[in-house]
Amino acid sequence: MNEQRIAVITDSGTDTPAAFAAEYDVRVIPLRINYSDGSTYENGVDITAEEVVERFAEEIPSTSLPSPMKIRDTLEQARRDGYTGAVVVTISSGLSATFETIGMVARQMENFPVVMVDTKSIGIAAGFVVMEAVRQIEAGMPLERLGSVLTAVSERVRVFFSVQKLDFLRKGGRISEAVYRVGSVLNIKPVLTCSPEGKYVIEKKARGWQRALDTQISLVAEQAARWPQVRLAVCTYDPALREELVPRLRERVGNAVEVLTTGLSADLLVHTGPTLVGMGVQGI
Repeated sequence: MNEQRIAVITDSGTDTPAAFAAEYDVRVIPLRINYSDGSTYENGVDITAEEVVERFAEEIPSTSLPSPMKIRDTLEQARRDGYTGAVVVTISSGLSATFETIGMVARQMENFPVVMVDTKSIGIAAGFVVMEAVRQIEAGMPLERLGSVLTAVSERVRVFFSVQKLDFLRKGGRISEAVYRVGSVLNIKPVLTCSPEGKYVIEKKARGWQRALDTQISLVAEQAARWPQVRLAVCTYDPALREELVPRLRERVGNAVEVLTTGLSADLLVHTGPTLVGMGVQGI
């Protein structure tokens, strides 16, 4: 527990590295994975990313928000564990109602102040903000200032991602039918990002998978050039590909103080599929 007794809480969609979360007691509220047979699982609790991928051949499930009871239990448990307040960092409100749902439950808490932070991003890019929350608290930042400080951090974070197969993005309504058909026929791979409003938008288009990866690296390098130093991340289901991309990023981005690698949470896999590669950059 940090000296200020401020709990850091997030949702599973931020892909905050598990080792970091364990070391700093970051509490993770799981999104839910739902199958047509009526079964529902909590991401990272009773279903893993690997199990979700294994079942893709049978069914692509849907996702849903964390249950209000789980949110309340997480906040109450933090209080029982000795925390006197919390900062909650979530994936973009433009992509999920998680921010609003947790905020609604948090407002019902008595004598336990909660600061909500909407990252306007997703995956490890949102995870950057979670990790920065820990650093700020460890440095003595009071709870009442964390909201504005972490919102400013969110504005210095960008994420770029692409997928080899567009089927999952089409099913989830993240790309239009026209983009899907043209992309599939012409081998066009859109490189997506999050807009300032926190919604998916196409940043660029590349023909072929390797060009899509090259485009992502170039976009990260362009963003990195805006800052004296940056933190980077590579996020994909394939561990071998993660290791391949790290040196390529380091070669292009000379001011990176850290390059993280993470897998994909089950809820993100449902919407993007196992071929997704995401790259995040945080300006310091």
